[in-house]
Amino acid sequence: MEEPRSGCPINLAVEVLGDRWSLVIIRDMMFGNRRHFRDLLHHNQEGIASNILAARLQRLTDLGLVTRGPDPGHKQKVVYSLTEPAIQLVPIIAELGAWGLRHLPASRPLAVRARLLACGGRELWDEFMDELREQHLGSARPPGAEPVVARLRAAYEAELAAERAAS
Repeated sequence: MEEPRSGCPINLAVEVLGDRWSLVIIRDMMFGNRRHFRDLLHHNQEGIASNILAARLQRLTDLGLVTRGPDPGHKQKVVYSLTEPAIQLVPIIAELGAWGLRHLPASRPLAVRARLLACGGRELWDEFMDELREQHLGSARPPGAEPVVARLRAAYEAELAAERAAS
């Protein structure tokens, strides 16, 4: 990592996460469980280029937000995993989504997850972070209700169906 412009914590965070793609890649890993390069490339709604994705994954790995390891299910593939510092971005991503809901013209289907995270607050965020720790770090998750990811996916799919029915 190059020398930061200053030691201000906000500046340091922006230097790590403030580019056009890093938070989007982390979002796709969190909410879409996209852990392979091909999945991140082909299922990205914003249309990231392969060279940009490769560079950002390398940078996120170098910064300790993502790890890269062999895929136990396929000898020639690698799997990317979020690290604890990346998982701790859940509240920030939830707040960014809530801000976007309040101030920008978000699409209804894509806004539903942000709305649920905003309404669920810290309790839901903690539950989601525990799920991510189980998925990406192999930690045991405390027993509980239906997984947050499943609830978010169901709400998104219901919103898509409602949008299709209305048109």
